[in-house]
Amino acid sequence: MRFGVFLPFYVFKNQKKNYFLNFDRFKEAVLECERLAYDSVWLDDHLMFEKQPILEAWTTLSALSSITKKIRLGTMVLSSSFRNPALLAKMAATFDVISSGRLEFGIGAGIQKDEHIAYGIPFLEPNLRVDRMREAVEIIKSMWTHEKTTYKGKHYVTQEAFCEPKPLQKPHPPITIGGSGEKYTLKVTAQHADRFDWGYVSPPLYKHKLSVLESYCKAIGRNPQEIERSCWPGGQIFIAQNRAQLDETVSLKKPKDVSLKDFKKPCMAGTPNECIERICQYSDLGVTYFMLYFGDLPNLEGLRFFAETVAKAFE
Repeated sequence: MRFGVFLPFYVFKNQKKNYFLNFDRFKEAVLECERLAYDSVWLDDHLMFEKQPILEAWTTLSALSSITKKIRLGTMVLSSSFRNPALLAKMAATFDVISSGRLEFGIGAGIQKDEHIAYGIPFLEPNLRVDRMREAVEIIKSMWTHEKTTYKGKHYVTQEAFCEPKPLQKPHPPITIGGSGEKYTLKVTAQHADRFDWGYVSPPLYKHKLSVLESYCKAIGRNPQEIERSCWPGGQIFIAQNRAQLDETVSLKKPKDVSLKDFKKPCMAGTPNECIERICQYSDLGVTYFMLYFGDLPNLEGLRFFAETVAKAFE
């Protein structure tokens, strides 16, 4: 069982200068995750996020690879429309080489219309965005594993494209496909994913999504056990030694117009034993990979306490 930590850029603001992202605190969080033996850290891929200060994901990953040694580095998830897939294949292969094989490659169809329009990138209908993502993944996998790639699709074309050096990981870096749309996205997941990312879904809904994915795998003759089962056990994670400390921490983060009870509903908020119980609900469904977004970030106490109690219980 492995735990990855999601570190969204927008929570690492400089408190004295609200418009400037505090990269030093961001680096501190990544290094602490490595010290605590988390499996991975994951960055979001946005060009703009309202008016929040954010950094470009690939540039930041490259910087992080030079200051870390063991922790895996991933994207949760790349928007497939932001970068030409042949170029993206080259970027990812390069990163896997310079990071000594630590890339976690997460990709999705893109969901924020405003940043696409602002940056002059077409924002297609959902079925077309997913189809574009499928073509991108097919090109990327081919360029990672074949001497050269010629591809002609509805959205992308390559002509004898070489990608050298290849990624260090064989046959290629693990591909996580984001999104749980049952009509389009799960079909691509069945075809190409090594792991999936569905955001937070309750155990009953998770079980339903698994059945849909398994039906798509059966239709193409793929063993669904080849796709690692992952989940977010809560939209945000809040953990404390007792209920009083927990409510105090959550109260500092919840919007003023939302009750404490309603805010905690999509979260995993509890004591270590309660968090262990929640995780076991998913592990009973075969989940082996857990994505964690700690709600008290940029404070690091939550991720430290989780590592020392919950993660340690599953070693």
